[in-house]
This record gives sequence, structure tokens and C-alpha cells, in this order.
Amino acid sequence: MTRSLRLWIGILLVLSIQLLVEAGKDYYKVLDVPKNAPLSQIKKHFKKLSRVYHPDKNPNDATASEKFMEIAEAYEVLSNEEKRNTYDRFGEEGLKQQQQQQQNAGSNPFGNIFSQFFGGQPQGKPKTANIEIPLQVSLEDIYNGANIEVDISKQVICNHCFGSGAHGSDSIHTCGACQGQGHVLKQVQIAPGFVQQFQQQCDKCQGKGKVITKYCKACNGHKINRGNEQYTVTVERGMSSGQKIVFEEESNESPDFDTGDVVFTLKTTAHPTFERRGNDLYTQIKLSLIEALAGFSKSIEHLDQTLVKVSRTGVTQYGFVEKIDGAGMPFMDNHDQFGDMFVEYLVEFPETVDQQFIKDLQEHIEVDSHWLDASKNDLCRSYFEFST
Repeated sequence: MTRSLRLWIGILLVLSIQLLVEAGKDYYKVLDVPKNAPLSQIKKHFKKLSRVYHPDKNPNDATASEKFMEIAEAYEVLSNEEKRNTYDRFGEEGLKQQQQQQQNAGSNPFGNIFSQFFGGQPQGKPKTANIEIPLQVSLEDIYNGANIEVDISKQVICNHCFGSGAHGSDSIHTCGACQGQGHVLKQVQIAPGFVQQFQQQCDKCQGKGKVITKYCKACNGHKINRGNEQYTVTVERGMSSGQKIVFEEESNESPDFDTGDVVFTLKTTAHPTFERRGNDLYTQIKLSLIEALAGFSKSIEHLDQTLVKVSRTGVTQYGFVEKIDGAGMPFMDNHDQFGDMFVEYLVEFPETVDQQFIKDLQEHIEVDSHWLDASKNDLCRSYFEFST
């Protein structure tokens, strides 16, 4: 093969690779970041976009779901150093070929993920502390489900320097004291002719290996600022008081630590009508003396504003409890299944009663008592005759 032919083949290969790179998806455009964006900026844009297009905020919106998947795919590549390098050189097609080669070689592309959960080596830096927030919710929120908007003030990485603390990349230089190592060697004479050598953190760069000659104006070199984030907390039907809703990696940000979580803990406020016990609801209905004696028909407004009708005929004893099947709280793991409702009846006695009413009531009770005694005698007589 001649030299010129080899040259042309090389040029064609380079052009082919370039065409493959340009033909694939532009993950940087998807996340709206420049190609030299640091990981902190990529994370920030991913979180922002994923909250906008999350399926929970866009139910039955196929376009939003597709966009969310695209954002997740872009972040999965650009947040991984090895995959990002491959993507920058060979594009989306290069990633596919790399994955195919790994599968053919018998490697598990998910091994790193599983190793983090099942005894593998710990990955990344220590995390910032979680932000714990009690979230007050009503019983209606838990019965019907709700989306609650919450604004949180927290520490965020500076948008101008992306956590470097420097005015620009030309303001960051290798430390001359430690030659970028972050530590220096010290010698101490412990006895004549005996010298001990030990390693300690470089005082000039504080162990960073870099020094900044001009600080960022936005954060004054602190690398962080105070910022606000808006969160949509989804309270699912049937959740319990004390249950936690976790937003992973949304706590205070720091360039020197991985980000912790924001944890919302549900706190159910007292309800004027119902008390929840497990998946059951308990309530009370007050009856007048006439209603307790003669019967009644009433309605209870449920947590979804529908009406639950209750009625009884005849006498209702004070403290009697009626069970209404399936009128309780929805089960969290099965929204088609409900607990029960228990209604306790309390009789309100009047402060004063007309004497004629008392007389009529006594006569009625006397009649009932005589009838009951006569019935008992008849029953005993019948039983005796049958036995003999």
C-alpha cells in the first residue's frame, strides 16, 4: 500500500469518525452547558432541568417524559469521566461500540453501581449534612394526595467560578512551595547525627496543590453563595405521619464534599372531624335525646368532600359505635383498598325537660316494661309445656 493511499484512508477514517460524532445527540446542548463545563455545573443543570420535566409534575405528557429521559441519558454520560472522554472523542456511536465491546468481553456495565450498594469500595467524597425539614400536611392532603411547593434557602456552589474560587482559569497556578503535591517534606534533628523526616500539609496552598492569585468577585473566593431552590413535594395517598420523602443530593453544596439529601418528614395536623388510626378513621356524631330515642338520618362530609350517610331507627345507646366498611383511608400500596370508618354516637341531654314530657316518657316506659314482663311469662309457660 502506497504512502498516499494510506494517507487518504486515514483522512477518510477521521472524517467518518467526525460525521458519527456530529450525527449523534449533543448531550451538552441537552443539559445546556458548555463542552468544558465542570462536573458541578453539569450536576446543577441536570437537577434544574429534571425538576422541570419530571413525570410527576407533567402527568400524561409524553413530550415531557421523553425530554426527562433524554436529560437523564445526557447526565449519565457527562457525569462519568470515562464515558465523557469517549463521547467527546467518538460521539454517541462510540459509546455504543464501547458498551458492545464490554458486553462481548463479559464485563458487567452495571458493576460499579451494584458494588456501591453491595459491599464494594466506597465511591466519592464525604457528603454534606442532610437538611431535615418537618412538612405540615392536612389529613385531606394524605387522603387525596397533594403536590406541595416548598422554597429552601441553602448553600450553593458559586455560579460564576463553579466552585474554584478564582476569577478565571488563568488565576489558578500550581503551588510553588509543594510543586502541586499538596504536602511537603520536613526534617527534624532528634539527636546528633539523627534526622527524622515526615510529611505535612503545605501551608501555602492548604493541601490543595493550587494557589489563586485573583479571587472570584461573585463569592470573594469562598466558592459558595447563599441561594434558594423551589421543590415540589409529592404527598402520595395513604402516606403516614412521620414518613420521609427524600430528595437525593439536594442539600447544601460544597466543592470539597458530595452533596447530602433534603429530607422532608410528614407531620399531620389535627383534623376537626376525623382521627386516623392506621388506615381507619374515627369520628363522633352528637344526637339529641329525641334522635337517640326515635332514630335519625345524617350525613358526614368526608375528606374528599363526598357525603357519607348514616341513619338508624329506634333507640341508639350513648357511646354506641357503628362501623362503615371501606370508608377509611386509602392504603398506600393499593389506592383501591380502604380502611374502615368508626362512628361513635354521643347523646346530648337537654338542660331542662318539660314535666309533661317526663310523664309521657314514664308512661311509655311503663307500657314497655309491662309488655316485656308479660312476654317473659308467656315464654316461660310455653317452654314448660313443651318440656313436659
